[in-house]
Amino acid sequence: MSAPYPLVHATASAPLGQRLTVAEEVLKFVRTKPLGAGGALIILGMMLVALFAEALAPYDPYRGDYGLQFARPSVDHWFGTDEFGRDVLSRVMYGARIALFVGFVASFAGCTLGGLLGVVSAYWGGKVDLILERLMDVLLAFPQLILALAIASILGPAVQNVVVAVAIPIIPRAARVVRATALSVKENPYVEAVQALGALRRRVVLRHIVPNVMAPYIIMLTAQLGGAILTEAALSYLGLGTAEPTPSWGLMLSGSAPSYAEKAPWIALFPGIAISLGVFGFNLFGDSLRDALDPKLRKT
Repeated sequence: MSAPYPLVHATASAPLGQRLTVAEEVLKFVRTKPLGAGGALIILGMMLVALFAEALAPYDPYRGDYGLQFARPSVDHWFGTDEFGRDVLSRVMYGARIALFVGFVASFAGCTLGGLLGVVSAYWGGKVDLILERLMDVLLAFPQLILALAIASILGPAVQNVVVAVAIPIIPRAARVVRATALSVKENPYVEAVQALGALRRRVVLRHIVPNVMAPYIIMLTAQLGGAILTEAALSYLGLGTAEPTPSWGLMLSGSAPSYAEKAPWIALFPGIAISLGVFGFNLFGDSLRDALDPKLRKT
């Protein structure tokens, strides 16, 4: 059975016995994948804004001033103010925290749990594989956003519930990708030889299976980050994500923002740009990372 992601046993770009340093790898990535480097810069910018929001935000994102309702973008308020007189720029900056937190935690949790299930399913096989695969089929029967909506509606609006709702639909997709690669690794002669010598299952899995599924795992993880941010925004927009007055990009698009589209379009415009930019950055970086880690794509 062929795997969707080939196994990587050596680095073809460096001479035999010579390894590139981290700095050299980064420079090579920037030189060969400029779009991916651009995506990485967008992600880095978002992370810096999220980490230093207190220092960068010009105003308290929770504090309103009814005397400044619907103030147009100006020198004092670059992105204008909303219907409560809150500074939109400050809320967009703080909203990056929610977006990145949910995106990273949900993607990591979903891909890690799905990857573990994929390895267990591939290596143990038999009834274990059958049960896990049917369970994954049930989850895959629902579109990703619909399943997230159903879970979020059951759990209620809260950041931790959004993480769970976004992570669960990722699990079966990660499990399928990792399982396919693990099955291919399991059939390799050197793995069969280790098993024939009586090596413990745990040792075979940790030493030979897991290292060879890391490439598709990383690719899957980066591919899900942009989607996780978009799903969180959709849940918040529909009132199933974070609740007021928490600054969330999706939440800033909902509520009264559509009602004031003509009067104050900046209320929804700038959070929408932030969502698009974040998803665009993660997609650019994820695609370039996939090309860099996949030997077949590297050769073309």
